[in-house]
Parts: sequence; C-alpha cells; structure tokens
Amino acid sequence: MAAILVVDDANFMRVTLARILQKANHTVAGEAKNGKEAVELYRRLHPELVIMDITMPVMNGIEAVRAIKEINPGAKIIICSALGQQRMIVEAIEAGAADFIVKPFEESDVLEAVARLL
Repeated sequence: MAAILVVDDANFMRVTLARILQKANHTVAGEAKNGKEAVELYRRLHPELVIMDITMPVMNGIEAVRAIKEINPGAKIIICSALGQQRMIVEAIEAGAADFIVKPFEESDVLEAVARLL
C-alpha cells in the first residue's frame, strides 16, 4: 500500500479522501490546504502519490504540479477537480499530472485511479 499526500483547500474533501484511502490500507503521508503547502510537504515527505485539487488559494494545483515535477520528474499526481473544469484538467495533465478524478466522485473512482498509478 502507498503513502499518499492529499491536497485540497476544503477540509471535508481532505477528510473524505483520507477515509477512502485508509479504508483501502493506504497511508495518508500528509495533508495540505494549498499548492504551496503541497510542494513543501512533497519535498519533506516524498510520498508515492499525490491527490490534488486544482482550485486553491496561495498556489493552485497546476502550479503545484509543475513545482513537484521539478523536484521529481517521476512524481505520480492525480488531479481531483469539479465537473466543468475540463480545460483546467487538460492543463494539469499537460503540466505533468498522470490522471484525474472528477468531483463529485465515488469511492471506487478514487481507488481505481490510485491503482492505475501504483
């Protein structure tokens, strides 16, 4: 099972994702509420996978994907974003994200995306 960094500005979303991941025996290596915190935690924790929102304060998910990919070009990042943000999802994939989950999501959507990357 993997050590995963969960990044979302909404606490309830971080809690929801953490519950899903822990139930599947993954470890939540850390949680961040914006892209800047995500980059700092990635640098410190070296998680196997990152699940990241796009729209966040301080630094958005796309900027954070680029910064994490500079630290580790092999970083595995899943973008988790709301319906209707297709253009931003495409931009995140172009920045280096490997997969995406559309909010609102089912538990199986999260676990299938995680399984594809691990």
